[in-house]
Amino acid sequence: MALISTPTASFEPLLFVFHENDLLLAPGPHSLPLGLQSLPSELFFRTCIEQHRAADWFSETELHYSAMILKTDSVLPDDCEVVSLRQFFWDSKTDSEQTGGISSSLGNLAARAHGFLRLRQQYRFCPACGTELVVHEKEIAKVCPSCGRLDFPRIEPAIIVLVERDDGAILLVKSKNRANKFFGCIAGFVEHGESAEQCVAREVLEETGITVQDIRYVGSQAWPFPDQLMLAFTARYKSGILVLQKSELDDGGWFFRDRLPPLPLPGSVAYNLVMGHFTQ
Repeated sequence: MALISTPTASFEPLLFVFHENDLLLAPGPHSLPLGLQSLPSELFFRTCIEQHRAADWFSETELHYSAMILKTDSVLPDDCEVVSLRQFFWDSKTDSEQTGGISSSLGNLAARAHGFLRLRQQYRFCPACGTELVVHEKEIAKVCPSCGRLDFPRIEPAIIVLVERDDGAILLVKSKNRANKFFGCIAGFVEHGESAEQCVAREVLEETGITVQDIRYVGSQAWPFPDQLMLAFTARYKSGILVLQKSELDDGGWFFRDRLPPLPLPGSVAYNLVMGHFTQ
């Protein structure tokens, strides 16, 4: 599939407009689940281009959507609502999708669009010869005009796991990030040469000193912050005493579900795991 990026192009029915990791909505009110009627109009899309507020945009005609990311310093219209992309993942779901841990089709498209826009911003020079890359005319890729190397979007697989003890307590941790106020699940990137299940066991052991068993895959979610695919698992405590990896974690412990600490917002993979919103 090709990405079309000309200002005179006819834009698709679904219009995604991003400002960093936020998604702009049309002036409200909005009812849930968010759908086509909640997205900006074509007039707004074109106005952003004409007023040079857009940093980049493209259309993917086969999937009937156009996407734009605004310049970081763009002033947003007063009547335009903003929702975080992760919240949009939740707010665009039907009730059955929420309880089943199923991604909404609109959320999937938004993740795809945001990921491609970030790719186009970040991949600028050929890693082989250093020449500035250009957008490929037919493929979703960047191409080096000098050596012909193609660079396609990268997807980084990462695991996230909810560990539970036999007494029902679950293991939640708080990352070493001053802006982070929430407790979530153990997570980490899959390394070369290991399976996702091996990554689960390694990450839990490294970050908490705990060994786990009965590792089970329960679902996945695109996580374009900037380019992850989150693979969600559950596991049961096997042995060990909780010792936090201080270089990675600020706090953590075992919690019962009737006394949970502050959790990540709906739409996040950790929230879905803790609340049991993945089909098991």
